[in-house]
Amino acid sequence: MRIVVIGGTGLIGSKTVAILRQAGHEVVAASPKSGVNTMTGEGLKEVMAGTQMVIDLANSPSFEDKAVLDFFQTSGRNLLAAEAAAGVRYHVALSIVAIDRTDNGYFRAKVAQEKLIQASRVPYTIVRATQFMEFLGGIADSSQDGNKVRLAPILFQPIASDDVAAMVADAAMAAPRNGIVEIAGPERAPLTDIVARYLKAIGDPREVVSDPEARYWGGRVEQHSLVPLGEARLGRIGLDEWLRRSRAAA
Repeated sequence: MRIVVIGGTGLIGSKTVAILRQAGHEVVAASPKSGVNTMTGEGLKEVMAGTQMVIDLANSPSFEDKAVLDFFQTSGRNLLAAEAAAGVRYHVALSIVAIDRTDNGYFRAKVAQEKLIQASRVPYTIVRATQFMEFLGGIADSSQDGNKVRLAPILFQPIASDDVAAMVADAAMAAPRNGIVEIAGPERAPLTDIVARYLKAIGDPREVVSDPEARYWGGRVEQHSLVPLGEARLGRIGLDEWLRRSRAAA
């Protein structure tokens, strides 16, 4: 099967491409560097020729509210139109758990992307993942207050990128759901606890402070704002194992 992976050179994309190639598929890792630009439409018609499936793992280069909304809307429209014109039979997209329950600009942009997918003529599956373990450092930095990290003590269930890629590949090999599936890490604990464990493991001296009023990337959050509310497929890699692998890779 010929599969085009948009964002195929990124964190999740590169891992997903490797899994699908190992399974014997013809996989194109598409990105602006390879001449495929979903924002401008450049290269889309050419790369879609003979393609049966598209996996959209692209991310916005800017997280500013207006820019990220423009990226996911423009990119989504261009990509889905090219797929429909080429007769692509299946569209898989990676999204985020709880984007419709947490109010920040990035999440609103992902909601807009999902709506475009749901309104298109191409059969689809949307894979919503919890926050990646690889983002823990960025979460700490975004919430830094002097030598402290101020976080809301909400529930958190981070997932390793290796598990995300494996589950995206699994979704691609299954029949289209024409709906949403949710995936999460195997361990659920307060955000404050998980970030504190991460900082301690990497030797970061910053203290994590529990603050119920703290925002998450600018949005207000409640106890279950970032975790699945219903059934979710769980990854295999817990935080301790991910930290061990990260140290080994470094």
